[in-house]
Amino acid sequence: MNDQTHAQLAHLGVTPPISLNPPTQREIEVTDSLVQTLKDFGLFESEEESKRREIVLGKLDRLVKEFVYETSIKHSLPESIASEAGGKIFTYGSYRLGVHGPGTDIDTLCVLPKHIEREDFFTHMYDKLKANPEVTELSCVVDAFVPIIKMHFSGIDIDLICARLGLPSVPDDLELFDNNLLKNLDEKCVRSLNGSRVTDEILRLVPNIPSFKMALRCIKLWAKNRAIYANIMGFLGGVAWAMLVARVCQLYPNANAGGVVSKFFRIMYQWNWPQPVLLKQIEEGPLMVRVWNPKIYLSDKAHRMPIITPAYPSMCSTHNVSQSTQMVMTAEFKRAADLVDKIMIGKAQWPELFEKHDFFFKYKWYLQVIASSDSEENQLKWSGTVESKIRQLVMKLENLESIVLAHPFIKGFDKVFRCKSDSAKHDVAHGIFNAGVEVPDANKNDPPEEGSLTVHTSTFYIGLCVEPRPAGQTGPRKLDISWPIQDFAKMVKSAESYDETCMSIAVRHIKSNALPSDVFEGDERAKLKKREKHAKNKSQANTPDKPNKKLRSGGASKNESDLGLSPGTPSADDHIRTPASVLSSPGTGFRDITPQPPSAASLTQADINNAQNQVTPIVDQQITPEIEPQTTEDVATSSEAIVSLDVPTQVSPPPVEDVVDLTSSTEATSFYNADAPKKTDIKLVLKN
Repeated sequence: MNDQTHAQLAHLGVTPPISLNPPTQREIEVTDSLVQTLKDFGLFESEEESKRREIVLGKLDRLVKEFVYETSIKHSLPESIASEAGGKIFTYGSYRLGVHGPGTDIDTLCVLPKHIEREDFFTHMYDKLKANPEVTELSCVVDAFVPIIKMHFSGIDIDLICARLGLPSVPDDLELFDNNLLKNLDEKCVRSLNGSRVTDEILRLVPNIPSFKMALRCIKLWAKNRAIYANIMGFLGGVAWAMLVARVCQLYPNANAGGVVSKFFRIMYQWNWPQPVLLKQIEEGPLMVRVWNPKIYLSDKAHRMPIITPAYPSMCSTHNVSQSTQMVMTAEFKRAADLVDKIMIGKAQWPELFEKHDFFFKYKWYLQVIASSDSEENQLKWSGTVESKIRQLVMKLENLESIVLAHPFIKGFDKVFRCKSDSAKHDVAHGIFNAGVEVPDANKNDPPEEGSLTVHTSTFYIGLCVEPRPAGQTGPRKLDISWPIQDFAKMVKSAESYDETCMSIAVRHIKSNALPSDVFEGDERAKLKKREKHAKNKSQANTPDKPNKKLRSGGASKNESDLGLSPGTPSADDHIRTPASVLSSPGTGFRDITPQPPSAASLTQADINNAQNQVTPIVDQQITPEIEPQTTEDVATSSEAIVSLDVPTQVSPPPVEDVVDLTSSTEATSFYNADAPKKTDIKLVLKN
């Protein structure tokens, strides 16, 4: 048996490697340039910051042990038992993987003995942290999928979760790899433990850890800059990106970082979703815990891009992915695959891969989701709750026939305002920000003037792509999004963290040219206005009396311009704005998201198929998650949040870029008020 055959038999992963070849000279060169590019982007923290993180983790570990001791005494345990109860923290995620950068958070797990309840952690431990002068921006979300405490500890971001084991004490030498530790634990504790167990298992299953780490740094930077790094919003989170990179490392065990990245995007773009990505075969165990299995669980079968954790019990790390976010990520995989192919032959440079997203340039219409409250402490709790539910609103919008794409942005925008009256405070809480005076970041902690009212807001955005008018249809069209909005408002207001006396939720639509300045950087606002002016001039030039070449030749339907999308930089085919073209607008570098045959220099489809032949296919069709239908009673009370798209009968083809406007100035500032329902029928009129 030769060395190559032996290596194939001893491979890591569920299939043999695609290639065992060492790096080529070109791959060595592009890896060197990649490392330098990552340094230029500031991805490596200083030794001083590394030491500060270690100090903070040491302090947090001592606080956990103090909390366990004090809580044990409160539960009437003897002093001797309380002093030996222990408690320990484990890191996981990017910090544990060794791919964290300056200013990134530390994912931390607090492991507790069996007599400490979860409620103790989110009350007594929370109070203990709150009393610590080194802890700021403290918040907790107890009703999240994995309950969590977020904070800044001596300037370091910490995400802290907890799990209680069935042990009387938690010693310092405890390790979490033993599956028997999961016995008799509830589902939330199992999920919390899974983070640390998965991270350690990923490192064990990677054949070349240095190449894995550098490639993962590259992929994380790309995903963040392209605004697709956010598990909470329906994209992929850190652990999912790590598993994807680890899988490519298994397929090319001897590749360097440049080689791994050069294969990564093409493989992921051509992956046959919902076939799962696995780092090892799924384990079945004797414990009464749920293991991911779409043959048994319909909810597992509904996962669109299943990336399965390797530690028992295996779970889907991407259960949040929706139809829209999958479309967006597929488009980004294609853009990146084409760019990296060019980088490998010297026709492009790494910085082009990391160009900033263009989310606020893509669409003509956006939804603003505004969470507001009266204090910083309340806002941290409330905004976290609302953020965790945004993906639910996205999925409800996707279920409307007229919505082709509901694209959530990955983060919210926080502001603080001072208001002189209750009415101004109410307006600010519902998106009319000029009713108050914004407080600069440097002055947010200053006491307000006498008689001044403070409003803290967090604004989240969803870009909307509306389907084209069906051929031959005339008369007005109505887009009623009242039910998804009402259902969303009802959902967030049912959360434990909601306090109707000081918190508010509002949803309003906004046109791209009315987006607030804080969503743009530098001269982006000016570029947007220039782009819109250019598109408007082109639209006026392409009237029925003077159609463009494609209209004259019948190449475009007269109704293809009814999409609610913002214009891109005009090109020969930019007048047709379809769901695919909006995802391939200028800056993305391609024209569609339909899988294309790989280039000669890239992988063959056979390579992709071999990589996917991990197990007998266990996903045979996609199930759309069901959403409870609207009741008659809901319809009767939904008039306050109707958004309609009224389009006059068209006699002649409309301009290439139609102008969508509000029918009156009153309606321009109308909003869905979840606290005081009133009729606000917002009519969007498509002008000729």
